[in-house]
Amino acid sequence: MRRSTFFDCPLRSKAEEDLYKAEHPAETRRHAGKGRLSKSDYQNRVWLTRPRPGIDRVSSAWLIKRFIDAGARFEFGSDPAAHADAVPFDMYQPVGFGHEGDKCTFEMLSARFGVTETKVRLIGQAIHDADLDDEKFGRMEGIAINQILKGWAKQGLHDEELLRRGMDIIEGFYHSIG
Repeated sequence: MRRSTFFDCPLRSKAEEDLYKAEHPAETRRHAGKGRLSKSDYQNRVWLTRPRPGIDRVSSAWLIKRFIDAGARFEFGSDPAAHADAVPFDMYQPVGFGHEGDKCTFEMLSARFGVTETKVRLIGQAIHDADLDDEKFGRMEGIAINQILKGWAKQGLHDEELLRRGMDIIEGFYHSIG
């Protein structure tokens, strides 16, 4: 059970994911192996992620829609088992696509589906720095986008609207990269 606090810790989602993994050590992330996946196997799918999308989930949804599955539809939920036909991403449970090692979900999706465009790699660096809060790449753009997403969430926007607006920002970011 999640309790409310007065603090908005940037590492909260990482801590929750690590706690889940510690409580469920026998489980491993379940998706098709470790190699490159075929985009053709993931067309016109429902993709499931947690409610209240932040920077990694929003940017991953953008990546999915733009480079992996143009017909993707997105749903929100906490229990992947309740959505058996959906492709989970960035869930606390070790199913679908998510953080692996020191890589965020966006980076893993890019790698698994062979999205290697330079602009996407640069966006991935910004998303990594914002999501993992480790300044690995020294990119600040994702941090600003994440703050905007948090502000919209505090305004009470529905998950679908947060995702739509966030994806629009990522699309603008993509086009701004020279």
